[in-house]
Amino acid sequence: MRRRAVQMAVVAVTVALLLVGVPLAILGSLMVWDSAQTALDARVVYLSRAVERRLANDERIDDAMLLPWIGGDVNPEARIVVETPTGERFEAGDIGTTDVLRTSDLTPSGARVVMEIRRSDVIWRIAQMTFLVAIASAVAFVVSVLVAMRISRRIAAPLIYLAAAAEQVGAGQARPRVRPSGIEEIDLVQDELVRTAERMAGRLAAERQFAADASHQLRTPLTALSMRLEEIEYLAESDEVKEEAQACLQQVERLTGVVDDLLRTSRNAGGGTTEALHLDDVFAQQAEEWEDSFAAAGRTLSFRDEARRVVLASPGALSQALATLIENSLRYGAGTTSVTTRPSSGRGVFIDVRDEGPGVSDELAPDIFLKGVSGGGSTGLGLALARDLVAADGGRLELTQRRPPVFTIFLNGVPAALDPDVVLPQGALVTVGRRRRRR
Repeated sequence: MRRRAVQMAVVAVTVALLLVGVPLAILGSLMVWDSAQTALDARVVYLSRAVERRLANDERIDDAMLLPWIGGDVNPEARIVVETPTGERFEAGDIGTTDVLRTSDLTPSGARVVMEIRRSDVIWRIAQMTFLVAIASAVAFVVSVLVAMRISRRIAAPLIYLAAAAEQVGAGQARPRVRPSGIEEIDLVQDELVRTAERMAGRLAAERQFAADASHQLRTPLTALSMRLEEIEYLAESDEVKEEAQACLQQVERLTGVVDDLLRTSRNAGGGTTEALHLDDVFAQQAEEWEDSFAAAGRTLSFRDEARRVVLASPGALSQALATLIENSLRYGAGTTSVTTRPSSGRGVFIDVRDEGPGVSDELAPDIFLKGVSGGGSTGLGLALARDLVAADGGRLELTQRRPPVFTIFLNGVPAALDPDVVLPQGALVTVGRRRRRR
């Protein structure tokens, strides 16, 4: 991509330089030649006037009088020949060649003035002008190549990031991490890729939820059937009935194994363990785990789900990340620790974990998520691991406020159309009664 962009720019600049530089060199050469001829004509006219004035005043004309008109500093060195009406001839200057550019003028009194300059002097000026044009063209070419390389890098880099984002989607990432490129067309593709990833993640989560619920609903009657067959096998007096019951048990166990395999295959094909989660369930588990510890420390732990949205996350990873934040609040914080949710502008959810402690110092805050960084003498691995776990599910963990401390987890939400409760409504309760034994 970058090579093609640079090649196209080089071709365009080369064509432009040829279309502009060559005519400019030719036009400049003609202008230099015409300027030299004009300047020579002007010098002859001025010299003719000086000669005519001397003749009119009966002043002597000699070679010394012509020396100042030879030039050599500003104007090219010239050879001058003056013939008076009386036939006298005066010469000045020696340019040493017959390849000259010549002009002449006849005064009113009949004196003839001839001036010659070397043609090579004019050609040298043309060569200098052409060299300058060539240098300017070369500089323009180099600058254009550098600009083309920079622009091609700017265009190619977002495409590389876009390919990486597509690879993340293929690997099961719930939300690919992309950043705006500043190029409208590429940003549109990135936005559509993010929306596609969210839709895919929602459908995969709904499928996994469906498989899990279907597996659970199938296991319940299969377990009851297995227990009933075991009861028949135990109570049967006929060996033939026991053998049939044993065969049926084997079939039920095989069917149970098939259900487990299907569920495992569905999870593996989904590209990870991300599921559609209700945060109330996660909060209930965390409250059961940490409320006693907070009560023993004389503090309060509260959970409040105000967003009421289903999120995409791995149950174990989210529980571990929340446990790390709650444990840090218990060890280093003070007052009430509250875990609340709030909806984002899109379909995401923010989970805020805050307390009333002194917070995080300004020196520690920029590196709080780096491994080995700790303000309390611990290993400094907890927050780094928590951030990695959240990022693996397509979310992010940030320190949104230093004093009092507020840590925020952002998770992607499941679209309402793909809510597991909508895709798979709660089924009826399966009951298995005890059949009376035949006598």
